[in-house]
Amino acid sequence: MPYATNADLPSAVRLHLPPHAQDIYRAAFNHAFEDHRNDPRREEAAHRIAWAGVKRLYEKQDRFWVRKAAVWNNAD
Repeated sequence: MPYATNADLPSAVRLHLPPHAQDIYRAAFNHAFEDHRNDPRREEAAHRIAWAGVKRLYEKQDRFWVRKAAVWNNAD
């Protein structure tokens, strides 16, 4: 089911992700949950998509999720 706030997220998400990553997870989950309404595995798909969204901007270093360093291409 969709999450109204970050406090509603599963504890595994709340306890391990920083607040911004939780925002990303919640938004991606809610959008995917709506888009997959006819999929019998909609919740599973929504969780996978939400984690993929987090992993675009965050990476796990040791036990902590941290924002990835920006890679800039300065082709002059």
